[in-house]
Parts: sequence; structure tokens; C-alpha cells
Amino acid sequence: MSHDPAASAALFTHHVLKDGDSFLVANSFGDIEGGSQGLYRNDTRLLSRFRLRIGTTAPALLSAMVTRDNVFFVAHLTNRALPPLGDVAPVEGLVHVERRRLLCGERVFEWIGIRNYGSDELVLPLRFELDADFRDMFEVRGNVRPARGEQLPTRTGTHGVEFGYRGLDDVVRRSMVSFSRELAPLDPEGCIFELPSVLPPGGSDEIYIEIGSDPAPTPTRRRFRDAAALARRSMRRHQRRGAGLRSGASLFQQWLQRSRADLALLTSDLATGPYPYAGIPWFSTPFGRDAVITSLQTLWLNPGLARGVLTFLAAHQAHEQSAFLDSAPGKIMHETRKGEMSATCELPFGLYYGGVDTTPLFVLLAGAYAQRTGDLAFIDRLWGALQSATGWIERVCDANPYGFVDYQRGEDSGLANQGWKDSEDSVFHADGRFPPGPIALVEVQGYAFGALQAMADLATRRGEHEAAAKWRDRADKLRAAVEDMFWMPDIGFYGIAVDGEGRLCRVRSSNPGHLLYVGLPRPERARQVASQLLTPSFDTGWGLRTLAEGEPRYNPMSYHNGSVWPHDSALCAAGIARAGARADAARLLRDAFEAAVHFDMRVPELFCGFSHLRSAAPVAYPVACLPQAWAAGSAFMLLQACLGVTIDGWNGDIHVDQPRLPAGVEEVRLQGLAVGDSMVDLVFKRFGEQVGVFREGSGATAVPLQLRR
Repeated sequence: MSHDPAASAALFTHHVLKDGDSFLVANSFGDIEGGSQGLYRNDTRLLSRFRLRIGTTAPALLSAMVTRDNVFFVAHLTNRALPPLGDVAPVEGLVHVERRRLLCGERVFEWIGIRNYGSDELVLPLRFELDADFRDMFEVRGNVRPARGEQLPTRTGTHGVEFGYRGLDDVVRRSMVSFSRELAPLDPEGCIFELPSVLPPGGSDEIYIEIGSDPAPTPTRRRFRDAAALARRSMRRHQRRGAGLRSGASLFQQWLQRSRADLALLTSDLATGPYPYAGIPWFSTPFGRDAVITSLQTLWLNPGLARGVLTFLAAHQAHEQSAFLDSAPGKIMHETRKGEMSATCELPFGLYYGGVDTTPLFVLLAGAYAQRTGDLAFIDRLWGALQSATGWIERVCDANPYGFVDYQRGEDSGLANQGWKDSEDSVFHADGRFPPGPIALVEVQGYAFGALQAMADLATRRGEHEAAAKWRDRADKLRAAVEDMFWMPDIGFYGIAVDGEGRLCRVRSSNPGHLLYVGLPRPERARQVASQLLTPSFDTGWGLRTLAEGEPRYNPMSYHNGSVWPHDSALCAAGIARAGARADAARLLRDAFEAAVHFDMRVPELFCGFSHLRSAAPVAYPVACLPQAWAAGSAFMLLQACLGVTIDGWNGDIHVDQPRLPAGVEEVRLQGLAVGDSMVDLVFKRFGEQVGVFREGSGATAVPLQLRR
């Protein structure tokens, strides 16, 4: 199909479904062809090939989409001109084929409907090509293994096929594809099947398919409909968590709805509560840093997500020292994996702790959750984990000659860089040299500062005044050290890191924007940083670059050295608003919205850092996760930064500080905001240059609203 540009593009357009620990990535035809496409469960690809052909010919694509609620994938196809079949050779465009697919109970359910719009009877052979390679996710990403397990014999039956694989971890993994009708095998391997269909003029036919790891009854219409109803109910329940947002600006509203739907899709209900998996396809698993930041982005609307994340991370806190796992007592996990390569310790990511920022972010989130909800009882249950995490922060600071939180991987199998910019080339000196470790990142010091302040506040609430004073003093000392060693007075900005020799990496990156978010810098320095972040060297017009244009190693097409990450832009925007430039935060929200419009209302994990002036649309990064949790959550952090809304859960108050709305949005309604035992509705409405705030609802008057214009 190389002659057809539209068809070629459709092959590389990915459509995603997810349920629990399973997800499916297919092209616009609904086929699984290779690359990152496939059906995955627990970091293993259970189906690596799934192609539909009409005879030996690929159908032509009419349209493809995932429904706005992320429940169904739907593709509309038609036949190309076919070779003679019996007495009749169908011409192009006579047969309509619809594929409708969903994931429910970690099982794929698919319906294929066929209709003949021609005036003659058609004999239509549908061909299905199937395979399962059982590759570990890290193999799919490019890791080469010295050995693999055993591919078990393929078993075929009248209604389907079963693939099997025994891994080096001695676990047998299976994948079963079942059809509602009997199939005719076309090859000795049993991976190509034909399903004949005879269609009279105007006639139709339908086929049901199910794919899973376990045996199930023969697929039927009833099973498909029951699964569809269950999947819809589950997705509605996920999307209704937390306060709602409504806007009269239809495109802006679509962005908010799509962002909420993506968070609902990525959030799995674990035994510890809801947990947002990081992103599809590469990171559909619990990550520590990503989940904490996603929880911070949505905390004002839905504190229940933060509670689930905190509970899970506390349950998986490290208790032992391991160089291979980069673990130490009190440390919070970076990621967890369930695939074969992690189980056999070929890689350390089964339960890996190589993230220097996750532990202070965990403590910071606990403090923010308590401030939002006033839920001291939950903090009391979490207190041991918080003390242990803070103990790790203190021990690392005590071992660093300048009192900073630093990192250096324990073994070569771990991550070389362990902040959120974890690619190997993301931290460097002004001459491009990579710094010797241990490395202290500027934003991590901000997270640690926020964590120590949070512990001081929580200890005061618990009546532990001596501990509170100790943590407050440590926070003050850390702040002073950051101001002394990271600030570049000649540039008016903070450097990205201090290396193991005490040298500052004098590079302008987006990382200091996170310092503004936690409120570490003194006010005049915060304003200088905010001002520079808003200049064209950082600001693309779609979002903020991770590295200023003109810095060494700057490349707008790189992963971390000049690209735009929506979550990073949102954290910086929240910090800019905190520094007093709320109108600029509103402009950044508008820019992010315009980027979302070009990405069909679904912003990816990252995109290239070309400026708005040089490009009519943001340029995609080819292997970015989509959807991705903290990219979806960025819309809500940006909106909160503009509206200036904070909730004081201790006193049951809502504070609104100098609210702004982005250009083109005249009104935003905040519905069902939980404040203590009350539910509050707020309306933000533009009046000329001002934005007014109004309370609605029967329980609203019980909750004080404090407004500062």
C-alpha cells in the first residue's frame, strides 16, 4: 500500500484501549502489524499479529476512532477491487466492514459487521492472520536478550487458536483467540484462517471474536453486549470521581473532557485504591513520580486519587539496601514491572527505586493531601511511612557535603540520571561535559524543601512540636544552601545541578520552574526566573521547552533537551502564578489548549520544541506515550493556576486569589467540589478585564469563600 499515502499514515496511527493491567495498541485498520503494536498484559505482548484481509487484499480505510469515553475502537472499512471469486468479481466500495472493539475484564471483545451494497450475491472470504511472540515490553523497546524461553506448539480448533510460551522464569503464558464461527486453517502453522461469508444483495453478516489469557465460551452477541455495558459503566464511574468542570467554550470543554477520559482510562483500581498508570505503550504500570505528580495536578478536584497513590507507595516502600535495585530503607519506588525480564532479574525494574525525587514528592503529596482534606486520621496511619521517607531524605542530605539530596546509580543496569529528566544526556555543564556524580538536581532540592515543610506542618498538627521545629530548621537550611549554590547572579537564573565535585552546571533549563511551584526562591529571584521562562528562548507558544534555546545540547527534537513536556509546562505555570504572574499562567493555559486542538484534544507525553512562529502546528515526537497520565493531568493544574483556587481542608474554606480565564473562555463552572462534608458549585465568569466568582448549590453557604482580586 505504499502508493496510498493515507493508508500508509493509517498504519502508523495508533489507537489504544486499556483495562487493568492489559492494553491494546492497533493501527487505524484495527490491525496489529508490528513495532509497538500488540495486545499486552503484565508487560508481555500476548498478540503480536492480528490482520484482517478480504481474500488476500487489505481493505480500504474509511475512518477510525476511539470513542470519546475511551471504551470502543471503531473502524469503518470497505473492499478494494478483488480478483474473481466464483462467478462475481466485486468492484471497490461495494462491501462495508465495521470493526468495533473493547477491552473488559482484561479480555478483548470484537464485533465485525459486513454488509453487501452491491446488486449481486458475493462470496467474501475473510482472512485472519494471527501470531503471538510473547515479547517482554523491554524487548519490544529494543533490549536484546542473550536467551529466550520456549515457544510452545500452537493449538488450533474449529473456533480458534491457542498460543503458548514458557519463559525463563518458568511461567507459562498463553494467548487464546476465539471466533463465533468455524474457521478453515490455511497454513500448517495454524496462524492464518479463512472464514467464508456469502452475502446476497443488501445482505449482512457478523462475526464475534474474543482474545484473552484464559479459556472462555464461544463468542456471542450476548457476551459482546454484556461486556460493552460493563465497560461503559466502569468508565462512567471512573470519570465521575471528583468535581466536574464545565465551560461554554465547546473546544475547551472537549479538551477538559478528553483529559478526564484519559485519566479514567489510565487509572486502575488496585487493592490500595485508584492508581494512574503512567502511559501507553511503554509505561502502562505503576510509576511513583508520575502518579504523585498526576495526583498533585488533580488534587483540588479529586483528592481520592492522591489517597490511593499514597497508600500504594507506602505499601511498596523499601526496607533494605540494594545497589541493583537502587533501594535504601525509607525510599519510595520508581516503578514496578511484571514481565519475564524483571522476574528473572535481567533488569532491575520488577520493583525499582532509582528515582531521587519520588521520595520527597511522596512526602510533599501527603502534606498537600492533608491541607486539601483535613484528613489527619489518614496521615496518622501513614505516619510511619512518612517518617521513614523523611529519614531517607535526611540521611542523603547529611552525606552530601552541601546538604543536598543527590543520586548516583548503584549498578550499570540502573538509570544513569534519576530525576524526571532521566535520559543519559539530560544533565551537563555549560561546555557540554557530563558531570561526575553524585548529582544534586535543582528541582529535587525544591521537592525536599516542600517535603520538610510538610512534615513540620503535619507534626505540629499531631502535637509533635520538637520534631516540627527540627524539620522546619532543616527546610530553612536547605533553602539557604540552594540560594547560595544554585543561583547564577550574572544570568538571573538557577543552574540545573551541582555535581560531585561541587561545581554548578550553569545551564538554563525548565527545572527551576519547579522551585517556583514549591515556593523556595526569594520573591525577587522567583520573578526573574518566571520572566525568563516566558521569553522566546523557553516559550514556544505551545508550551515551555525543557532547555532554553541556545544552550549546549539544545535540540528541539530531543527527549529532554529542548522538547515540550505538558506536565513540566504546567508545573512551571503553577510556579509562575505563585510568583504573582497569574495572567501569564492564563496565557500558558491558552497555548496548551491550542496545542491540544492540533493533537485531537489529547496532548502526548511530549512534543518537539519548535516555536509557534516557525510551525503552523506543534510537531509530534514519534515515540511519545499517548495517552499519558501527567500529560492529561496538566490541563487541570493549568486551570487551577489560572483560577487561583485552593481549598483549606483544616478550616473548610475555599480561597480564590486573583482569578483569570484564558482568552476565548468566558465562563467555567466547578461542580460538586468536596469541602469537608459539603459539596460546592462555583462559577467563574468574565466581566471585562475582571473575573467574578459566584457560589451555587444548597450546601454552598456553609463553606466560606475568600476572594482576593
